Amino acid sequence: MYTDEDLESAVKKGIFTDDSVERFRSDIVKRNNLHIVDEENIRLIASFNDIFVVIACGLLLLSSGWVTYKAHPSFATVVVALLSWGLAEFFVLKRRMALPAITLLITFVGGVFASIVLMFEKQSEVVFMLAAFAASVGAWLHWKRFAVPITVAAGAAAMVTFFTSLLISLMPETKSYLTYMTFLGGAVIFYIAMRWDMADLQRVSAKSDVAFWLHLASAPLIVHPIFSGLGVLEGNESLVNLAAIVVLYILLTFVSVAIDRRAFMVSSLVYVLVALTQILKTYGLAGDGFAYVGVLIGFSLLLLSGFWQRARRQLVVRLPASIQSRVPLVG
Repeated sequence: MYTDEDLESAVKKGIFTDDSVERFRSDIVKRNNLHIVDEENIRLIASFNDIFVVIACGLLLLSSGWVTYKAHPSFATVVVALLSWGLAEFFVLKRRMALPAITLLITFVGGVFASIVLMFEKQSEVVFMLAAFAASVGAWLHWKRFAVPITVAAGAAAMVTFFTSLLISLMPETKSYLTYMTFLGGAVIFYIAMRWDMADLQRVSAKSDVAFWLHLASAPLIVHPIFSGLGVLEGNESLVNLAAIVVLYILLTFVSVAIDRRAFMVSSLVYVLVALTQILKTYGLAGDGFAYVGVLIGFSLLLLSGFWQRARRQLVVRLPASIQSRVPLVG
């Protein structure tokens, strides 16, 4: 088994040329009748050994944290962070294993963040600000060393937390605008994701993986403030609000299809399920409402998945030329 990173490494070493690798990829696509761009491939698992290593790493990190927790909670998280970095030196830098890389990045950045938080008995915006800043620096150092695609998203999320905590600590009255700040942070991450996407419109390099994780981080930050502001999770059964949720979901679906990223659809799915279930309850289908909604949404998503390329083609050709040049190519 080999990955696109292996091919790129072979090109850098002079084993293959860029042209030969590109022709090889095109031949594989034609032979398997696949569309590289529209499949939204990510490097996750190369073999079961990835899962085996993740289980072993998780057992080691959990046990080490448990043993050192008695000394001090923050010391345990520091140990977890240091062990995560050390394990990454072999499994990521040497073995280049995708799933362990993602897992160890999360435990490292999470360990750095938690170590700062647990140093203080009283939690405050200043503490979270310091923790988020430390996590951002840790993510940056991790990226410079290992270049794991998810690292950029983790660092971006930490920076959003940092600036939000900084603003609230300086102006406590802005805490009431937390949802707006969350939405703004998600919009900034979405912009960064689109910049990474535009750097690889054919989606054949690791830049596409970076963009994927950035979109995955931005989607809930954008979607949650919008839908929660309508009160769907607080039991607001207004038909106007519920109709607005459905319209917003359709709009987010169009955005997902246009940029060829499914993150927005997945992030907003729970809100749509709740909204449609509430609508059916209003019309006397309280018991089976969720089941009917599940059938409807599930069938719709499967139908869209089956005709994803055709839907993108029909949508993208109707967009302005300036936008068409900035979204991934249609398969």
